[in-house]
Amino acid sequence: MSAKTKWSVNPAHTEISFKVAHLLLSNIKGVFKKFDASIETKENDFTSAKIVFWINLSSLETGDKKRDEHLKSAEFFDVKKHKKMTFVSDGFEKTGKDDCYNLWGYLTMKGITNRIKLDVKSVSPAKDLYGNETAGFTINGKISRKDWGLNWNRASDNGSVMGSDEVLISCKLELLKSNEEELAIESVQSMSNTNNV
Repeated sequence: MSAKTKWSVNPAHTEISFKVAHLLLSNIKGVFKKFDASIETKENDFTSAKIVFWINLSSLETGDKKRDEHLKSAEFFDVKKHKKMTFVSDGFEKTGKDDCYNLWGYLTMKGITNRIKLDVKSVSPAKDLYGNETAGFTINGKISRKDWGLNWNRASDNGSVMGSDEVLISCKLELLKSNEEELAIESVQSMSNTNNV
Protein backbone atom coordinates (compact mmCIF):
# COMPACT_ATOMS: atom_id res chain seq x y z
CA MET A 1 0.00 0.00 0.00
CA SER A 2 1.36 3.42 -0.94
CA ALA A 3 1.99 5.76 1.95
CA LYS A 4 -0.08 8.90 2.14
CA THR A 5 1.81 12.16 2.07
CA LYS A 6 0.45 15.53 3.09
CA TRP A 7 1.82 18.81 1.81
CA SER A 8 1.49 22.32 3.17
CA VAL A 9 1.89 25.60 1.30
CA ASN A 10 5.02 27.60 2.04
CA PRO A 11 3.64 31.17 1.89
CA ALA A 12 7.12 32.72 1.85
CA HIS A 13 7.79 31.13 -1.55
CA THR A 14 4.30 31.11 -3.06
CA GLU A 15 2.65 33.78 -5.22
CA ILE A 16 -0.95 33.77 -6.48
CA SER A 17 -1.49 36.43 -9.14
CA PHE A 18 -3.77 37.44 -12.00
CA LYS A 19 -3.70 39.79 -14.98
CA VAL A 20 -6.48 41.48 -16.96
CA ALA A 21 -6.04 43.57 -20.12
CA HIS A 22 -6.93 47.24 -19.53
CA LEU A 23 -8.13 49.51 -22.39
CA LEU A 24 -6.20 47.30 -24.83
CA LEU A 25 -3.10 49.27 -23.82
CA SER A 26 -1.83 47.78 -20.57
CA ASN A 27 -2.63 45.21 -17.92
CA ILE A 28 -4.15 45.32 -14.46
CA LYS A 29 -2.09 43.00 -12.27
CA GLY A 30 -3.01 41.77 -8.83
CA VAL A 31 -2.00 39.31 -6.13
CA PHE A 32 -3.70 37.54 -3.24
CA LYS A 33 -1.70 37.68 -0.01
CA LYS A 34 -3.61 35.17 2.12
CA PHE A 35 -4.25 31.58 1.05
CA ASP A 36 -3.89 28.00 2.21
CA ALA A 37 -4.46 24.45 1.00
CA SER A 38 -5.07 20.84 1.95
CA ILE A 39 -3.01 18.61 -0.35
CA GLU A 40 -2.56 14.84 -0.15
CA THR A 41 -0.71 12.47 -2.47
CA LYS A 42 0.35 8.83 -2.57
CA GLU A 43 4.03 9.15 -1.70
CA ASN A 44 5.40 11.82 -4.11
CA ASP A 45 3.05 11.01 -6.98
CA PHE A 46 1.13 14.21 -7.75
CA THR A 47 -1.03 12.49 -10.35
CA SER A 48 -2.80 11.05 -7.28
CA ALA A 49 -3.15 14.47 -5.64
CA LYS A 50 -6.27 15.52 -3.80
CA ILE A 51 -6.19 19.31 -3.60
CA VAL A 52 -8.38 21.86 -1.88
CA PHE A 53 -7.03 25.39 -2.22
CA TRP A 54 -8.68 28.49 -0.82
CA ILE A 55 -7.95 32.20 -1.12
CA ASN A 56 -8.98 35.02 1.19
CA LEU A 57 -10.50 37.51 -1.28
CA SER A 58 -10.07 40.47 1.07
CA SER A 59 -6.28 40.01 0.75
CA LEU A 60 -6.37 41.19 -2.89
CA GLU A 61 -3.83 43.88 -3.83
CA THR A 62 -3.35 45.60 -7.21
CA GLY A 63 -1.18 48.54 -6.15
CA ASP A 64 -4.12 50.98 -6.20
CA LYS A 65 -6.18 51.30 -3.02
CA LYS A 66 -9.31 52.69 -4.71
CA ARG A 67 -9.24 49.93 -7.32
CA ASP A 68 -8.78 47.31 -4.60
CA GLU A 69 -11.84 48.66 -2.78
CA HIS A 70 -13.85 48.52 -6.02
CA LEU A 71 -12.78 44.94 -6.73
CA LYS A 72 -13.81 43.93 -3.22
CA SER A 73 -17.21 45.61 -3.57
CA ALA A 74 -20.50 44.00 -4.63
CA GLU A 75 -19.77 44.93 -8.27
CA PHE A 76 -16.95 42.36 -8.29
CA PHE A 77 -15.94 39.86 -5.58
CA ASP A 78 -18.41 41.10 -2.94
CA VAL A 79 -16.11 40.06 -0.10
CA LYS A 80 -18.65 40.90 2.61
CA LYS A 81 -20.84 38.03 1.40
CA HIS A 82 -18.22 35.79 -0.21
CA LYS A 83 -15.02 35.75 1.80
CA LYS A 84 -13.23 32.92 -0.02
CA MET A 85 -12.50 31.59 -3.48
CA THR A 86 -11.90 27.82 -3.55
CA PHE A 87 -10.43 25.30 -5.97
CA VAL A 88 -11.06 21.56 -5.58
CA SER A 89 -9.13 19.26 -7.90
CA ASP A 90 -10.60 16.28 -9.74
CA GLY A 91 -7.72 15.31 -12.01
CA PHE A 92 -3.95 15.74 -12.32
CA GLU A 93 -2.65 14.17 -15.51
CA LYS A 94 0.66 14.10 -17.34
CA THR A 95 0.93 15.66 -20.78
CA GLY A 96 3.36 14.64 -23.52
CA LYS A 97 6.01 17.05 -22.21
CA ASP A 98 8.42 16.31 -19.38
CA ASP A 99 7.29 17.60 -15.98
CA CYS A 100 4.12 19.11 -17.49
CA TYR A 101 0.58 18.33 -16.33
CA ASN A 102 -3.05 19.28 -16.79
CA LEU A 103 -4.74 20.08 -13.50
CA TRP A 104 -8.55 19.88 -13.60
CA GLY A 105 -10.86 21.06 -10.88
CA TYR A 106 -13.79 23.15 -9.72
CA LEU A 107 -13.31 26.85 -9.04
CA THR A 108 -15.93 28.53 -6.84
CA MET A 109 -16.44 32.30 -6.55
CA LYS A 110 -19.51 34.22 -5.39
CA GLY A 111 -21.39 30.94 -4.95
CA ILE A 112 -20.81 29.94 -8.60
CA THR A 113 -18.79 26.82 -9.47
CA ASN A 114 -17.24 25.99 -12.85
CA ARG A 115 -14.76 23.33 -13.95
CA ILE A 116 -11.44 24.69 -15.24
CA LYS A 117 -8.12 23.41 -16.54
CA LEU A 118 -4.76 24.73 -15.40
CA ASP A 119 -1.37 24.13 -17.03
CA VAL A 120 1.23 22.95 -14.53
CA LYS A 121 5.00 22.55 -14.72
CA SER A 122 6.67 20.84 -11.80
CA VAL A 123 10.10 21.06 -10.22
CA SER A 124 11.48 17.79 -8.86
CA PRO A 125 11.20 17.49 -5.06
CA ALA A 126 14.30 18.71 -3.24
CA LYS A 127 15.36 19.63 0.29
CA ASP A 128 15.53 23.24 1.43
CA LEU A 129 18.16 24.79 3.70
CA TYR A 130 16.37 23.40 6.77
CA GLY A 131 16.19 19.82 5.49
CA ASN A 132 12.50 19.98 4.57
CA GLU A 133 11.48 18.15 1.42
CA THR A 134 9.79 20.51 -1.01
CA ALA A 135 7.97 20.40 -4.33
CA GLY A 136 7.62 23.37 -6.66
CA PHE A 137 5.12 24.19 -9.41
CA THR A 138 4.34 26.96 -11.85
CA ILE A 139 0.64 27.11 -12.70
CA ASN A 140 -1.03 29.07 -15.50
CA GLY A 141 -4.55 29.27 -16.83
CA LYS A 142 -7.25 31.39 -18.46
CA ILE A 143 -10.80 31.93 -17.31
CA SER A 144 -13.72 34.15 -18.28
CA ARG A 145 -14.68 36.32 -15.30
CA LYS A 146 -18.28 36.50 -16.54
CA ASP A 147 -18.62 32.77 -15.85
CA TRP A 148 -18.55 33.72 -12.15
CA GLY A 149 -20.83 36.75 -12.39
CA LEU A 150 -18.00 39.32 -12.47
CA ASN A 151 -19.73 41.33 -15.16
CA TRP A 152 -18.95 44.96 -14.33
CA ASN A 153 -17.31 46.95 -17.10
CA ARG A 154 -17.33 50.41 -18.64
CA ALA A 155 -16.64 51.69 -22.14
CA SER A 156 -13.92 54.28 -22.70
CA ASP A 157 -14.15 57.28 -25.02
CA ASN A 158 -12.64 55.30 -27.91
CA GLY A 159 -15.13 52.44 -27.50
CA SER A 160 -12.79 49.94 -25.84
CA VAL A 161 -13.71 48.45 -22.46
CA MET A 162 -11.98 49.16 -19.18
CA GLY A 163 -11.19 45.52 -18.46
CA SER A 164 -11.18 42.40 -20.62
CA ASP A 165 -13.38 39.41 -19.93
CA GLU A 166 -10.37 37.07 -20.01
CA VAL A 167 -8.36 36.71 -16.82
CA LEU A 168 -4.89 35.18 -16.86
CA ILE A 169 -3.97 33.19 -13.75
CA SER A 170 -0.31 32.76 -12.78
CA CYS A 171 0.94 30.99 -9.67
CA LYS A 172 4.28 29.96 -8.26
CA LEU A 173 3.72 27.35 -5.59
CA GLU A 174 6.11 25.75 -3.12
CA LEU A 175 4.93 22.87 -0.96
CA LEU A 176 6.48 21.38 2.16
CA LYS A 177 6.20 17.65 2.74
CA SER A 178 5.01 16.15 6.04
CA ASN A 179 4.54 12.42 6.53
CA GLU A 180 1.52 10.84 8.20
CA GLU A 181 3.83 9.43 10.90
CA GLU A 182 5.13 12.92 11.69
CA LEU A 183 1.57 14.28 11.79
CA ALA A 184 0.54 11.52 14.20
CA ILE A 185 3.45 12.36 16.53
CA GLU A 186 2.55 16.05 16.39
CA SER A 187 -1.07 15.20 17.21
CA VAL A 188 -0.08 13.09 20.24
CA GLN A 189 2.26 15.84 21.46
CA SER A 190 -0.48 18.43 21.04
CA MET A 191 -2.95 16.30 23.04
CA SER A 192 -0.34 15.75 25.75
CA ASN A 193 0.33 19.48 26.02
CA THR A 194 -3.42 20.18 26.23
CA ASN A 195 -3.85 17.63 29.03
CA ASN A 196 -0.98 19.23 30.98
CA VAL A 197 -2.51 22.70 30.90
